[in-house]
Amino acid sequence: MPRIRNDPNLDVCPDYASEDFVATRAQLINENTTDAQAIQLLKNIWEANNNMDKRRWQQQKNEDREEQVQRQRLEDDEQERLNQERAKEEEDAHKEERKKNKFKYIPIQNTGIPDEPAITPSSYALRKLDKGEYVELWYFTNDGLDEASIKKTIDDDAMVLSTLADGSTAWISSASARSARSVINDENLPFEEFCQACPRFLTAL
Repeated sequence: MPRIRNDPNLDVCPDYASEDFVATRAQLINENTTDAQAIQLLKNIWEANNNMDKRRWQQQKNEDREEQVQRQRLEDDEQERLNQERAKEEEDAHKEERKKNKFKYIPIQNTGIPDEPAITPSSYALRKLDKGEYVELWYFTNDGLDEASIKKTIDDDAMVLSTLADGSTAWISSASARSARSVINDENLPFEEFCQACPRFLTAL
């Protein structure tokens, strides 16, 4: 069936009583049909055809709408297929990249960014801890850490003569030597400095 190009709901019935339709009316007028009846008959015929066109128009719109929905569904399905295909290709490429550069993708623990300065006691104190020997808490106080930092910065390469545990003497780095003149014995350590040192000492262990 041919498509209807114009909306029949917008059509207007012609004026069949006008001079333009004299010849048309004349074909209908006879002893049983007057001019007025011929005009009404022409209107009835036009309205019947117009109503039929309206129904066909609505059916055509419904079919067009259904066709559009079906076409859109096919396009969406195709797009989804392409998206899945692309995602799989990217995933495969990512897996291949991880295989080639596995160390690049080692997960980083969620430990956050350190917000406290690193605690670095003197080499002497650390050496004592490594050996499991007694070391004064003073080395973990603010004064002890400051002195360790200064000695490491200034005297890193300096050597001093030190008496070893067996009574012999040897040259050792200044940073590794005991700060005999500054160290405060644990029993004489002020409570405030004791509180500073204990957590740092435990961390160093």
